[in-house]
Amino acid sequence: MKNFFLILFSILVMSCSQLIDPPKNLIPKDEMSEIIAEFAVNDQFNNLLPQSDLENATRFVLKNKKVKASDFTESYKYYIASGDLEEILNDAQKIIVAKDPAAKDYIDKNVKENQNVPAFAR
Repeated sequence: MKNFFLILFSILVMSCSQLIDPPKNLIPKDEMSEIIAEFAVNDQFNNLLPQSDLENATRFVLKNKKVKASDFTESYKYYIASGDLEEILNDAQKIIVAKDPAAKDYIDKNVKENQNVPAFAR
């Protein structure tokens, strides 16, 4: 039921041309891709070592990229509303595969299993 509302909300958001104005400190698409790729790597690391602190890892990535959490959140909302998020997520997958070619099989398997799920929900 939760996924249904998420998908319905996504469709409504994407059907409108310009829901929100670009934020003042919009993060460029390529940098968003890099940040999201780092988040994904940290998430997988957290699966291997559950005692690791995912929140600190997230803060470290944002601090390392010199991005405020609020700027990331606002940019993420903007890219969802503008329909550019799927492109950003695909670029993030390419970054992950470039860093670790073995990840390609894992990504392809997840994409195949979740074909009908939007990229941001996988």
